[in-house]
Amino acid sequence: MPAWKDDPAIVRCDHRPDERARSADGILRWSRRLLDPALRDAVEAMPGDAARIAAYHFGWRDEHGRPAEAPAGKAIRPALALLAAQAAGGTAAAALPAAVAVELTHNFSLLHDDVMDGDPTRRHRPTAWTVFGTNAAILTGDALLAAAYEALAEDGSPAVAHGVRILARAVLDLVEGQCADLAFEDRDDVTLDECLAMAGRKTGALMGASCALGALYGGAASADVESMRAFGQCFGLAFQLADDLLGIWGDPAATGKPVHSDLHNRKKSLPVVAALTSGTPAAAELAALYFRGAPLTSADTARAAALIESTGARDWATGHAGRLLAEARDHLAGAAEAPAAELLTLVRLSTQRDH
Repeated sequence: MPAWKDDPAIVRCDHRPDERARSADGILRWSRRLLDPALRDAVEAMPGDAARIAAYHFGWRDEHGRPAEAPAGKAIRPALALLAAQAAGGTAAAALPAAVAVELTHNFSLLHDDVMDGDPTRRHRPTAWTVFGTNAAILTGDALLAAAYEALAEDGSPAVAHGVRILARAVLDLVEGQCADLAFEDRDDVTLDECLAMAGRKTGALMGASCALGALYGGAASADVESMRAFGQCFGLAFQLADDLLGIWGDPAATGKPVHSDLHNRKKSLPVVAALTSGTPAAAELAALYFRGAPLTSADTARAAALIESTGARDWATGHAGRLLAEARDHLAGAAEAPAAELLTLVRLSTQRDH
Protein backbone atom coordinates (compact mmCIF):
# COMPACT_ATOMS: atom_id res chain seq x y z
CA MET A 1 0.00 0.00 0.00
CA PRO A 2 1.46 3.43 -0.93
CA ALA A 3 2.57 5.48 2.07
CA TRP A 4 0.29 8.38 1.15
CA LYS A 5 -2.82 6.29 1.86
CA ASP A 6 -2.13 6.55 5.62
CA ASP A 7 -1.39 10.27 5.55
CA PRO A 8 -3.81 12.02 7.98
CA ALA A 9 -4.09 14.97 5.60
CA ILE A 10 -5.46 12.65 2.94
CA VAL A 11 -7.67 10.65 5.26
CA ARG A 12 -9.30 13.92 6.45
CA CYS A 13 -9.11 15.80 3.14
CA ASP A 14 -12.89 16.18 2.82
CA HIS A 15 -13.39 17.42 6.40
CA ARG A 16 -14.52 21.06 6.07
CA PRO A 17 -16.05 22.14 9.39
CA ASP A 18 -16.55 25.77 8.38
CA GLU A 19 -17.65 25.07 4.77
CA ARG A 20 -16.55 28.54 3.69
CA ALA A 21 -15.87 28.99 0.01
CA ARG A 22 -12.17 28.78 -0.80
CA SER A 23 -10.32 31.07 -3.14
CA ALA A 24 -8.81 29.62 -6.29
CA ASP A 25 -5.37 29.76 -4.68
CA GLY A 26 -6.77 28.02 -1.62
CA ILE A 27 -8.24 25.26 -3.78
CA LEU A 28 -4.92 24.74 -5.55
CA ARG A 29 -3.01 24.65 -2.25
CA TRP A 30 -5.47 22.04 -0.91
CA SER A 31 -5.12 19.99 -4.09
CA ARG A 32 -1.33 20.22 -3.97
CA ARG A 33 -1.20 18.99 -0.37
CA LEU A 34 -3.15 15.90 -1.38
CA LEU A 35 -1.46 15.33 -4.71
CA ASP A 36 2.23 15.82 -4.04
CA PRO A 37 2.99 12.82 -1.76
CA ALA A 38 1.25 10.41 -4.15
CA LEU A 39 2.78 12.05 -7.22
CA ARG A 40 6.28 11.79 -5.76
CA ASP A 41 5.67 8.13 -4.89
CA ALA A 42 4.62 7.45 -8.48
CA VAL A 43 7.68 9.20 -9.94
CA GLU A 44 10.13 7.61 -7.51
CA ALA A 45 8.81 4.16 -8.49
CA MET A 46 9.91 4.76 -12.10
CA PRO A 47 13.26 3.42 -13.41
CA GLY A 48 16.32 5.33 -12.16
CA ASP A 49 17.17 7.66 -15.05
CA ALA A 50 13.54 8.37 -15.85
CA ALA A 51 12.80 9.12 -12.18
CA ARG A 52 15.80 11.47 -12.00
CA ILE A 53 14.84 13.40 -15.13
CA ALA A 54 11.18 13.54 -14.12
CA ALA A 55 12.15 14.90 -10.69
CA TYR A 56 14.10 17.65 -12.48
CA HIS A 57 11.15 18.37 -14.78
CA PHE A 58 8.75 18.65 -11.82
CA GLY A 59 11.16 21.06 -10.11
CA TRP A 60 11.99 18.78 -7.17
CA ARG A 61 15.68 18.34 -8.04
CA ASP A 62 18.36 20.16 -9.99
CA GLU A 63 20.30 18.73 -12.92
CA HIS A 64 22.73 17.06 -10.50
CA GLY A 65 19.97 15.34 -8.54
CA ARG A 66 20.20 17.68 -5.56
CA PRO A 67 16.95 18.80 -3.87
CA ALA A 68 15.51 21.94 -5.42
CA GLU A 69 12.45 24.13 -5.09
CA ALA A 70 11.96 25.31 -8.64
CA PRO A 71 8.66 26.86 -9.78
CA ALA A 72 5.96 24.25 -10.34
CA GLY A 73 2.87 24.22 -12.49
CA LYS A 74 -0.53 24.99 -10.99
CA ALA A 75 -1.66 21.34 -11.23
CA ILE A 76 -5.11 22.39 -12.40
CA ARG A 77 -6.02 19.00 -13.88
CA PRO A 78 -5.62 17.04 -10.63
CA ALA A 79 -7.56 19.76 -8.80
CA LEU A 80 -10.37 19.26 -11.30
CA ALA A 81 -10.33 15.52 -10.65
CA LEU A 82 -10.51 15.93 -6.86
CA LEU A 83 -13.31 18.50 -7.02
CA ALA A 84 -15.22 16.46 -9.59
CA ALA A 85 -15.24 13.51 -7.18
CA GLN A 86 -16.73 15.72 -4.48
CA ALA A 87 -19.21 17.24 -6.94
CA ALA A 88 -20.37 13.68 -7.68
CA GLY A 89 -20.98 13.04 -3.98
CA GLY A 90 -17.75 11.13 -3.36
CA THR A 91 -14.51 11.97 -1.59
CA ALA A 92 -11.37 13.60 -2.87
CA ALA A 93 -9.32 10.76 -1.37
CA ALA A 94 -11.13 8.25 -3.58
CA ALA A 95 -10.12 10.24 -6.67
CA LEU A 96 -6.45 10.62 -5.77
CA PRO A 97 -5.35 7.84 -8.20
CA ALA A 98 -7.17 9.74 -10.97
CA ALA A 99 -5.55 13.03 -9.93
CA VAL A 100 -2.07 11.50 -10.02
CA ALA A 101 -2.77 9.86 -13.38
CA VAL A 102 -3.87 13.05 -15.12
CA GLU A 103 -0.92 15.05 -13.75
CA LEU A 104 1.53 12.38 -14.95
CA THR A 105 -0.19 12.33 -18.35
CA HIS A 106 -0.09 16.11 -18.64
CA ASN A 107 3.63 16.15 -17.90
CA PHE A 108 4.25 13.35 -20.41
CA SER A 109 2.79 15.71 -23.00
CA LEU A 110 4.86 18.67 -21.76
CA LEU A 111 8.14 16.78 -22.02
CA HIS A 112 7.31 15.74 -25.57
CA ASP A 113 5.99 19.20 -26.51
CA ASP A 114 9.21 20.85 -25.36
CA VAL A 115 11.19 18.56 -27.65
CA MET A 116 8.89 19.03 -30.65
CA ASP A 117 8.71 22.81 -30.21
CA GLY A 118 12.41 23.16 -29.43
CA ASP A 119 11.55 25.22 -26.34
CA PRO A 120 14.70 26.00 -24.32
CA THR A 121 12.93 26.96 -21.08
CA ARG A 122 9.88 26.03 -19.04
CA ARG A 123 8.89 27.87 -15.87
CA HIS A 124 12.04 30.03 -16.03
CA ARG A 125 14.27 26.93 -16.10
CA PRO A 126 16.09 24.98 -18.86
CA THR A 127 13.82 22.29 -20.30
CA ALA A 128 14.66 18.65 -19.60
CA TRP A 129 15.72 17.91 -23.17
CA THR A 130 18.27 20.74 -23.15
CA VAL A 131 19.81 19.36 -19.94
CA PHE A 132 19.60 15.59 -20.44
CA GLY A 133 19.24 15.24 -24.21
CA THR A 134 16.35 14.69 -26.58
CA ASN A 135 16.22 10.90 -26.34
CA ALA A 136 16.27 10.88 -22.54
CA ALA A 137 13.49 13.45 -22.34
CA ILE A 138 11.29 11.52 -24.78
CA LEU A 139 11.79 8.26 -22.89
CA THR A 140 11.03 9.98 -19.59
CA GLY A 141 7.78 11.22 -21.07
CA ASP A 142 6.97 7.67 -22.13
CA ALA A 143 7.68 6.47 -18.58
CA LEU A 144 5.36 9.12 -17.12
CA LEU A 145 2.52 7.91 -19.34
CA ALA A 146 3.06 4.30 -18.26
CA ALA A 147 3.14 5.45 -14.63
CA ALA A 148 -0.19 7.22 -15.19
CA TYR A 149 -1.93 3.98 -16.12
CA GLU A 150 -0.27 2.26 -13.18
CA ALA A 151 -1.59 4.99 -10.87
CA LEU A 152 -5.15 4.46 -12.10
CA ALA A 153 -4.94 0.77 -11.22
CA GLU A 154 -3.20 1.33 -7.87
CA ASP A 155 -5.99 0.42 -5.48
CA GLY A 156 -7.96 -2.08 -7.54
CA SER A 157 -11.05 0.14 -7.66
CA PRO A 158 -14.05 -1.18 -9.63
CA ALA A 159 -13.69 1.98 -11.72
CA VAL A 160 -10.28 0.96 -13.09
CA ALA A 161 -11.35 -0.60 -16.40
CA HIS A 162 -13.62 2.31 -17.30
CA GLY A 163 -10.98 4.77 -16.08
CA VAL A 164 -8.28 3.29 -18.26
CA ARG A 165 -10.56 3.62 -21.29
CA ILE A 166 -11.30 7.26 -20.46
CA LEU A 167 -7.62 8.11 -20.11
CA ALA A 168 -6.62 6.13 -23.20
CA ARG A 169 -9.20 7.94 -25.33
CA ALA A 170 -8.00 11.30 -24.00
CA VAL A 171 -4.38 10.46 -24.83
CA LEU A 172 -5.34 9.36 -28.34
CA ASP A 173 -7.24 12.63 -28.80
CA LEU A 174 -4.29 14.58 -27.40
CA VAL A 175 -1.91 12.90 -29.85
CA GLU A 176 -4.28 13.53 -32.75
CA GLY A 177 -4.52 17.18 -31.72
CA GLN A 178 -0.74 17.49 -31.53
CA CYS A 179 -0.38 15.88 -34.96
CA ALA A 180 -2.83 18.39 -36.39
CA ASP A 181 -1.01 21.27 -34.70
CA LEU A 182 2.29 20.15 -36.24
CA ALA A 183 0.67 19.69 -39.66
CA PHE A 184 -0.71 23.24 -39.47
CA GLU A 185 2.86 24.57 -39.44
CA ASP A 186 3.22 23.65 -43.13
CA ARG A 187 -0.17 25.00 -44.23
CA ASP A 188 -1.37 28.51 -44.94
CA ASP A 189 -5.04 27.54 -45.37
CA VAL A 190 -5.98 26.35 -41.87
CA THR A 191 -9.64 27.08 -41.10
CA LEU A 192 -10.98 28.24 -37.76
CA ASP A 193 -13.11 25.09 -37.44
CA GLU A 194 -10.00 22.94 -37.93
CA CYS A 195 -8.15 24.96 -35.32
CA LEU A 196 -11.00 24.66 -32.81
CA ALA A 197 -11.15 20.90 -33.36
CA MET A 198 -7.39 20.64 -32.85
CA ALA A 199 -7.53 22.61 -29.59
CA GLY A 200 -10.48 20.55 -28.38
CA ARG A 201 -8.37 17.42 -28.76
CA LYS A 202 -4.99 18.77 -27.69
CA THR A 203 -6.19 20.58 -24.55
CA GLY A 204 -9.88 19.89 -24.05
CA ALA A 205 -9.64 16.10 -24.08
CA LEU A 206 -7.38 15.78 -21.03
CA MET A 207 -9.32 18.44 -19.12
CA GLY A 208 -12.48 16.48 -19.87
CA ALA A 209 -10.84 13.23 -18.81
CA SER A 210 -9.64 14.83 -15.56
CA CYS A 211 -13.20 15.72 -14.62
CA ALA A 212 -14.66 12.43 -15.85
CA LEU A 213 -12.09 10.34 -13.98
CA GLY A 214 -12.65 12.29 -10.79
CA ALA A 215 -16.39 11.77 -11.02
CA LEU A 216 -15.94 8.08 -11.88
CA TYR A 217 -13.63 7.42 -8.93
CA GLY A 218 -16.03 9.44 -6.78
CA GLY A 219 -18.77 6.93 -7.55
CA ALA A 220 -20.81 8.85 -10.13
CA ALA A 221 -23.27 7.18 -12.48
CA SER A 222 -22.38 7.03 -16.18
CA ALA A 223 -24.56 10.00 -17.14
CA ASP A 224 -22.95 12.17 -14.47
CA VAL A 225 -19.47 11.07 -15.55
CA GLU A 226 -20.32 12.20 -19.08
CA SER A 227 -21.70 15.54 -17.86
CA MET A 228 -18.50 16.13 -15.93
CA ARG A 229 -16.43 15.21 -19.01
CA ALA A 230 -18.41 17.72 -21.08
CA PHE A 231 -17.80 20.38 -18.42
CA GLY A 232 -14.06 19.74 -18.57
CA GLN A 233 -14.03 19.70 -22.37
CA CYS A 234 -15.65 23.15 -22.55
CA PHE A 235 -13.35 24.46 -19.86
CA GLY A 236 -10.32 23.03 -21.66
CA LEU A 237 -11.09 24.86 -24.89
CA ALA A 238 -11.65 28.11 -22.97
CA PHE A 239 -8.34 27.47 -21.20
CA GLN A 240 -6.61 27.09 -24.58
CA LEU A 241 -8.07 30.36 -25.80
CA ALA A 242 -6.69 32.08 -22.69
CA ASP A 243 -3.33 30.41 -23.26
CA ASP A 244 -3.26 31.54 -26.88
CA LEU A 245 -4.00 35.12 -25.85
CA LEU A 246 -1.08 34.96 -23.41
CA GLY A 247 1.14 33.56 -26.18
CA ILE A 248 0.67 36.82 -28.04
CA TRP A 249 -0.03 39.48 -25.43
CA GLY A 250 1.23 37.90 -22.20
CA ASP A 251 3.78 39.66 -19.99
CA PRO A 252 7.12 37.81 -20.29
CA ALA A 253 7.81 38.48 -16.60
CA ALA A 254 4.70 36.44 -15.75
CA THR A 255 4.68 33.83 -18.53
CA GLY A 256 8.40 33.07 -18.58
CA LYS A 257 8.31 33.24 -22.38
CA PRO A 258 9.59 35.97 -24.72
CA VAL A 259 7.16 38.69 -25.78
CA HIS A 260 5.02 37.61 -28.77
CA SER A 261 6.52 34.11 -28.41
CA ASP A 262 3.79 32.35 -30.41
CA LEU A 263 4.18 34.86 -33.24
CA HIS A 264 7.95 34.41 -33.38
CA ASN A 265 7.26 30.69 -33.84
CA ARG A 266 4.52 31.41 -36.42
CA LYS A 267 2.05 29.30 -34.47
CA LYS A 268 -1.42 28.86 -35.92
CA SER A 269 -3.06 29.61 -32.59
CA LEU A 270 -6.78 30.34 -32.37
CA PRO A 271 -6.49 34.16 -32.42
CA VAL A 272 -4.03 33.99 -35.32
CA VAL A 273 -6.28 31.75 -37.41
CA ALA A 274 -9.35 33.83 -36.52
CA ALA A 275 -7.48 36.89 -37.79
CA LEU A 276 -6.16 35.20 -40.94
CA THR A 277 -9.64 34.00 -41.90
CA SER A 278 -11.42 37.27 -41.08
CA GLY A 279 -11.48 38.51 -44.68
CA THR A 280 -10.25 41.96 -43.63
CA PRO A 281 -7.46 44.06 -45.17
CA ALA A 282 -5.49 43.49 -41.97
CA ALA A 283 -5.80 39.74 -42.55
CA ALA A 284 -4.14 40.07 -45.96
CA GLU A 285 -1.28 42.10 -44.48
CA LEU A 286 -0.91 39.60 -41.65
CA ALA A 287 -0.77 36.69 -44.11
CA ALA A 288 1.93 38.41 -46.17
CA LEU A 289 3.95 38.95 -43.02
CA TYR A 290 3.31 35.57 -41.42
CA PHE A 291 3.97 33.38 -44.44
CA ARG A 292 7.05 35.03 -45.86
CA GLY A 293 10.26 33.03 -45.75
CA ALA A 294 12.43 35.45 -43.77
CA PRO A 295 12.62 35.21 -39.97
CA LEU A 296 10.28 37.54 -38.09
CA THR A 297 11.93 40.41 -36.23
CA SER A 298 10.61 41.92 -33.01
CA ALA A 299 9.14 44.75 -35.06
CA ASP A 300 7.42 42.19 -37.31
CA THR A 301 5.81 40.35 -34.39
CA ALA A 302 4.70 43.62 -32.80
CA ARG A 303 3.05 44.56 -36.10
CA ALA A 304 1.47 41.10 -36.35
CA ALA A 305 0.01 41.43 -32.86
CA ALA A 306 -1.47 44.81 -33.78
CA LEU A 307 -2.95 43.40 -37.00
CA ILE A 308 -4.50 40.44 -35.17
CA GLU A 309 -6.15 42.79 -32.70
CA SER A 310 -7.41 45.09 -35.45
CA THR A 311 -9.26 42.20 -37.15
CA GLY A 312 -11.31 41.65 -33.98
CA ALA A 313 -9.68 38.27 -33.33
CA ARG A 314 -8.62 39.18 -29.81
CA ASP A 315 -12.18 40.19 -28.91
CA TRP A 316 -13.52 37.06 -30.61
CA ALA A 317 -11.21 34.83 -28.54
CA THR A 318 -12.25 36.51 -25.31
CA GLY A 319 -15.93 36.31 -26.21
CA HIS A 320 -15.78 32.69 -27.33
CA ALA A 321 -14.05 31.73 -24.09
CA GLY A 322 -16.93 33.37 -22.21
CA ARG A 323 -19.50 31.42 -24.20
CA LEU A 324 -17.67 28.16 -23.52
CA LEU A 325 -17.60 28.89 -19.80
CA ALA A 326 -21.35 29.52 -19.79
CA GLU A 327 -21.83 26.17 -21.52
CA ALA A 328 -19.50 24.51 -19.02
CA ARG A 329 -21.56 25.90 -16.14
CA ASP A 330 -24.70 24.30 -17.56
CA HIS A 331 -23.06 20.86 -17.38
CA LEU A 332 -22.73 21.20 -13.60
CA ALA A 333 -26.50 21.17 -13.06
CA GLY A 334 -27.20 18.47 -10.49
CA ALA A 335 -23.67 18.46 -9.05
CA ALA A 336 -23.13 19.02 -5.33
CA GLU A 337 -23.34 22.77 -4.78
CA ALA A 338 -20.16 23.58 -2.84
CA PRO A 339 -17.66 21.63 -4.98
CA ALA A 340 -19.44 22.78 -8.16
CA ALA A 341 -18.95 26.38 -7.04
CA GLU A 342 -15.27 25.66 -6.42
CA LEU A 343 -14.93 24.13 -9.88
CA LEU A 344 -16.25 27.40 -11.30
CA THR A 345 -13.84 29.37 -9.10
CA LEU A 346 -10.99 27.32 -10.55
CA VAL A 347 -12.31 27.91 -14.06
CA ARG A 348 -12.34 31.66 -13.55
CA LEU A 349 -8.75 31.66 -12.29
CA SER A 350 -7.57 29.55 -15.22
CA THR A 351 -9.19 31.61 -17.94
CA GLN A 352 -8.39 35.05 -16.48
CA ARG A 353 -4.79 34.31 -15.57
CA ASP A 354 -1.65 36.23 -16.54
CA HIS A 355 0.63 33.18 -16.89
